[in-house]
Amino acid sequence: MEVTTLSYDNIHNHGMLFANLFRARHKTFIRMAGWDLPEADGMEFDQYDTPASRWVAVHERGEVLAGVRLTPTTHRCGIYSYMIRDAQRGLLETIPDTLLNFPAPVDPNIWESSRVFVSDAVPAGDRLRVQMQLIHEMVISARTLGATQLLGIIPEHSPRLARRVGLDCQPAGPVLDMGGSRSVCVTISMATKLH
Repeated sequence: MEVTTLSYDNIHNHGMLFANLFRARHKTFIRMAGWDLPEADGMEFDQYDTPASRWVAVHERGEVLAGVRLTPTTHRCGIYSYMIRDAQRGLLETIPDTLLNFPAPVDPNIWESSRVFVSDAVPAGDRLRVQMQLIHEMVISARTLGATQLLGIIPEHSPRLARRVGLDCQPAGPVLDMGGSRSVCVTISMATKLH
């Protein structure tokens, strides 16, 4: 199993990995979860997949097992900034504007974590190991990018898993029903040491 952080600067070094990450997102979010998201050629993408973002992929023999997107909270592209802030500003119909208990930050040391997934093809016995690899690389990448904190939307019970592996993950909003699943906005400190 390998873990790679992708950017527009290095995608040419990783063959089909970038496209396969978007295909795995398509399977997870469109085919399996039934979300109405932009798609082309069997790949899911949105307005936040820009050169400012980074993508962490856990993969094995070309198959993407898990992934996450990191986006700086300072980024802007047209009317869009980052998903949580844009939801709070009322720009996204599918995410309630009440998701966060405070104004969405615009700070070079805070990055957003979004489009987090683990493929349904990962056997139950391997899921924790894959999640650990994803979290570990996400933290390394975020710290390398200068992040001291991440802001993200995760399933309602995921903060317990995060704390179990040593992440300081705190709820930052109410539990909301989004796309048929109960999720919560969280802050994740990059200062803690992973187990």
